[in-house]
Amino acid sequence: MRAVAVGGGHGTAVSLRALKLLTTEVTGVVSVADDGGSTGRLRAMLNVAAVGDLRKCLGALADPENPLTRSFEHRFGVGELAGHAVGNLLLVGLVDATGDLEESVLALAEVMGVSGSIVPASTTGVVLCASTEDGDTRGQSAIAGCATIRRISFEPPNAAAPIRAVEAIERADVVVVGPGSLYTSVIAAAAIPGITQAIAGTRARVVYVANLHPEIPETTGYSLQDHVDALARHGVVPDVVLVDGLGEFASSPCTIATHVSALSGGGGLVHDVQHLSDAIRAATE
Repeated sequence: MRAVAVGGGHGTAVSLRALKLLTTEVTGVVSVADDGGSTGRLRAMLNVAAVGDLRKCLGALADPENPLTRSFEHRFGVGELAGHAVGNLLLVGLVDATGDLEESVLALAEVMGVSGSIVPASTTGVVLCASTEDGDTRGQSAIAGCATIRRISFEPPNAAAPIRAVEAIERADVVVVGPGSLYTSVIAAAAIPGITQAIAGTRARVVYVANLHPEIPETTGYSLQDHVDALARHGVVPDVVLVDGLGEFASSPCTIATHVSALSGGGGLVHDVQHLSDAIRAATE
């Protein structure tokens, strides 16, 4: 089975780990729109693409016994490096030296013994923009604080998707979208024009993994159908939605086929890797 996970951050890292239990042919297509925390500081300093979500997803598929993998998430605690993750600094250093985001990710993946592929959703960094009921907002961190988002767009508007990402989606048997913050993580990757077109044209079964809880204020008050409608407004129409049986969406009506099962772990705060893997298998058989 050829599998692709699309999104960013912790959610897509969980999806990658779940897919890794099902197949060795796994590709992560990851947002580069983040502008908060360590990533935001590095973007402002060096004018490079956001690397934080790429870092998390590389770690999800890397060899856990590799010394670099074990130190990748370490954050410095003092001085000018305080708050920066080792992985962010390595990625930014490679991009700054080579000028090529995709090749930098490939090089680091090889050193870390990554099983599968991690590909940025766009060939260069993008700035996330949003149209809301209160006006236009610019920047991922600012958009995450909005409660009336209608549409996401990008600067530059013609941001190109890597050929490797497009081809992986086109050849896939399953494409998993999410989980994660709906607009600032999931749609931030899936709405890159080339990615959207590839998802629309793939023969793969497209699976949307619903969040366990609302992202406040980003999706406060959203129903499951509101999530699906937001994806559709951006050209992404799933074949099936995975919903946690103990969550608030378990009995929520939806126009898309819904697969309800145990998905949560960690006290109901995060998706459980094994449970998610089992649910993806069941939804794609």
